[in-house]
Amino acid sequence: MTTARPALNPELRDLLSDMPLMSELTMELLAQLRQYPSTPVGSLPAHRRVDRREVTVPAKDGTAIPLSVFTPASADRTTAAPCVYWIHGGGMVMGDRFSQIDIPLEWLDEFGAVVVSVDYRLAPEATGTVPVDDCYQGLLWVAEHAEELGVDPARIIVAGASAGGGLAAGVTLLARDLGTPAIAAQILTCPMLDHRNTSTSSRQYSGGPGVWTREMNDFGWRCVLGDLTDDDVPAYVSPSLADDLSNLPTTYIDTGSAEVFRDEDTDYATRIWAAGGQAELHVWAGGFHGFDALYPQAHISATARRTRTDWLARLLHAA
Repeated sequence: MTTARPALNPELRDLLSDMPLMSELTMELLAQLRQYPSTPVGSLPAHRRVDRREVTVPAKDGTAIPLSVFTPASADRTTAAPCVYWIHGGGMVMGDRFSQIDIPLEWLDEFGAVVVSVDYRLAPEATGTVPVDDCYQGLLWVAEHAEELGVDPARIIVAGASAGGGLAAGVTLLARDLGTPAIAAQILTCPMLDHRNTSTSSRQYSGGPGVWTREMNDFGWRCVLGDLTDDDVPAYVSPSLADDLSNLPTTYIDTGSAEVFRDEDTDYATRIWAAGGQAELHVWAGGFHGFDALYPQAHISATARRTRTDWLARLLHAA
């Protein structure tokens, strides 16, 4: 098979030239990366009037799972708002509830949405269904406390980027199969959906440094799966394994043409359509993994983020 790769968007290529890139992840390197400070939460609402509330909810095993709740300070408390339930990226091995939080906070600005971000437990300390179960328990809390949060329970959107996009897909499958809570839509940004790591795009981004390579992806999945064999992996953990993608909420998926997850993401959208569902798919030419989060100032990034927000505007207007 050819190792040729789609060319990077020229502006992104220039921006990426100054970024230190890796080929692989190891436990030692992961420990170093985890020592970097998280996004300073005090700076997040710098230009916003936002109320932030910290809560914890019990996981299935009783562990306290932190949630951050962001509410517009000027919100009309008599009108129920949409809610974005945000699940962060980081390969399921790093990051926290403030990672990429600027993305959903744009929807707080635009729509007056309440944003709830979950701090699920990370691999390899937490394996199997623990991360997705943590996210699901947080979502149940949001639905159960909708009135207290000023949230319209019919307009809860589950969203995430990268690993968070994969967890968002898993949570949405879990909510469908358990019959609760109601999810109005899912937004999957460059989602990490398939532990098998065997697609053409996965193989294209192997053997060299990158933002997220096939080797790094394999490391992340090995951390998450722990002792599970391929035959034991649940679809809630690796959503591409799901046999049935019917009866899912309307879905937005975007990815880059120059990234590991391109093919599993486009396949997921195709299978939603094949099951009679509604999905909107965008493949951004020359986009690498997480380009719009890393370089939001790039023209292609601004376009991708605006397109996502316009889709959400149409959804909420129709609700």
